[in-house]
Amino acid sequence: MSTLPPNHHGDLMKSSQVNMATTTTTTTTTTTTKAKAASKAQASAAANPKQKTQMHRRSRTGCYTCRLRRKKCDEGSPMCTACKHLGLVCEYKRPMWWSNNDARRKHKDDIKMIIKRKKLSEKSTHSIQTSVNSPPGLSHSLPTSATFSDPFDRTRSQSIDSQFAFNFNSPQSDFSSFSAPQMHPDFLFAPYSPYEIDVKTERQMFINDIPTLRESTTATFSTYQTPPPPGTVLPQFPLEGEWTEQVYTERRESLAEETLNVNFFDFAQGPSVSSRQVAIELDEGDQRLFDHFISSVLPTIFPILESNQHGSISSDLILPALESNKGYLHCCLSIAAQHYKAAMGLEGEEIDGDIMRHRYATISALCEALARDEDHQQILEAALGLIFFQCGVGRFDDTLPDIPWHQHFQAAISLVQKLDLPRIVSDPNEPLTQAPFNMTLTAWIDILGATMLGRAPAFAHTYREKHLSPTNPSLGLRELMGCEDRVMYLISEIACLEALKKDGMDDITLCQHVHVLGDQIGLTEMGDESIPVLPFNANGTLSPKQLSKNITAAFRLAARIYLCSLVPGFHPSQASCVGLVEKLTSVLATIPSGTAGFDRSLSWVYLVGGSVSVPGSSFRAFFEDRVAQLVDLANFGSFGKVTCLLREIWLQSEVISRASSPGSNNDEVQQQQPPAYIHWRDVMQMKGWDYLLI
Repeated sequence: MSTLPPNHHGDLMKSSQVNMATTTTTTTTTTTTKAKAASKAQASAAANPKQKTQMHRRSRTGCYTCRLRRKKCDEGSPMCTACKHLGLVCEYKRPMWWSNNDARRKHKDDIKMIIKRKKLSEKSTHSIQTSVNSPPGLSHSLPTSATFSDPFDRTRSQSIDSQFAFNFNSPQSDFSSFSAPQMHPDFLFAPYSPYEIDVKTERQMFINDIPTLRESTTATFSTYQTPPPPGTVLPQFPLEGEWTEQVYTERRESLAEETLNVNFFDFAQGPSVSSRQVAIELDEGDQRLFDHFISSVLPTIFPILESNQHGSISSDLILPALESNKGYLHCCLSIAAQHYKAAMGLEGEEIDGDIMRHRYATISALCEALARDEDHQQILEAALGLIFFQCGVGRFDDTLPDIPWHQHFQAAISLVQKLDLPRIVSDPNEPLTQAPFNMTLTAWIDILGATMLGRAPAFAHTYREKHLSPTNPSLGLRELMGCEDRVMYLISEIACLEALKKDGMDDITLCQHVHVLGDQIGLTEMGDESIPVLPFNANGTLSPKQLSKNITAAFRLAARIYLCSLVPGFHPSQASCVGLVEKLTSVLATIPSGTAGFDRSLSWVYLVGGSVSVPGSSFRAFFEDRVAQLVDLANFGSFGKVTCLLREIWLQSEVISRASSPGSNNDEVQQQQPPAYIHWRDVMQMKGWDYLLI
């Protein structure tokens, strides 16, 4: 895109028109008809300047979105009118998807779908507005990128436009047609009103080591809550009447019940602020990866925490770390390239080179910092990022070389001990006001990662102390990943018991421990005997409290299945195990599904339950339905790997069952024999997979 100001673009257009007119008049034709047509066109152009504009050829400097649509681009800055109207990302620099025919075709199909949805939305809105007789002045439309304005519009137009840019990897929505009566201030999520986060990126060109042009862009990420669907009529305020007062009171009570502590975690990045600017200098290729990370990867990293903390992860953890921690920045850029490759189905040396270049830079930065024995917090952040971010991106068949996650975790364990985090979180004489986020994330990886390896968690003693603590038992796991802390501590104890079983614990002692842990799991159910229901309030908004109850119930049942699998003689066909799997299926049905749901945060639960589901179980059909609802997202990260692993387990079990009864075609004989049972860890070892499935 040209760096000339808009008025210079106009001068260039006029000059090109004059040149074309001159060319037309000086062209010599070979036929009388063409000569007459050319002379008429010349005379008409001289008499009517507007006709000269119509002769203007299509510009080749327009945005790539308009080029893809084969539409004329007005080359508006920072967004052209067409992209602004449709809410599309307006890119003047050659995007990565332009060189890939499949990616280009996918973008074109997505744009067609947006246009179709927009037309349907406008028709439905028009019919609603004509049918609802509302008093004048009580309706207004939500500002869009084309109409939004504020006192800083002239200096921040690019930031304002960017927050409404359409993201192809997020659920599609159209705000331009939303119209509803004005809302009372108390109907908002007080006392935490929406806020914006400014991300500033800078790039500079050097010629012979001499700094030249310096560019700076600012993007604003808003935590404004998605409004109701088009046509939703909200109540007028002030409320009048007994019924409306009851609705208002119930709404206030539901908000009070869902009040959340947004300062629960200590992110080791300083105090929380409502607006934060992040300045990062990147070249053009890395800038595209950075933008993809912010728009497509960041919203999927901690979905449960984001629903609880209202955007604090972006402002208080990810963005500041990207600015101050080079190893963390390279980690996120590598993850962005890996996600882009998987999402777009790309293959080639360029994208693989981006992944490996930033992966190598991350590991190099970690090794250098470890050698200096300093910046332990930053090293721990980058090490945990290398481990955990892989759970959200990539495909199971990615063959690029990488270090196993548990080797990275060994370095993280050493850093956690250097920072003395286990003592800080468990010291009864120093009650915590904020949980160290890095320790909470470490505990999540440690506990569930131990079940993947069949070992005891590294900090099992710390979790045991927290479980028995009468003052401060919480480590923040409920807020981070949805499951109550006490249930996660008991999963840690079950992992310890499995390690003791491998070391030769006798069966009688083992069964005694299983019985005790089963009673402990039952104690976590006390005070919450209610049947899980869909986690939505009466007005349709998500209830984080009920969502946590449902997720905790799912993890509790998975923990029981995990515990029962340690009993000598266990088999999935036993009535107790079949009953637990059926209960788990009913609980998982109360957790929101689809691309905006939370199935991808329950990979471990699906693994434990699915690995012991027998043929004909309702769990298998339920799981395949959830996979279909996730569409392409079902192929990425831990959930995609769990999908492949479960299908392989079911296939291997069927093969073993057929091999164990050769020549037996009698259905009655086969039904009398229990289906073969193969442990999911054995299948992973057989396939050479070394995954962290959380």
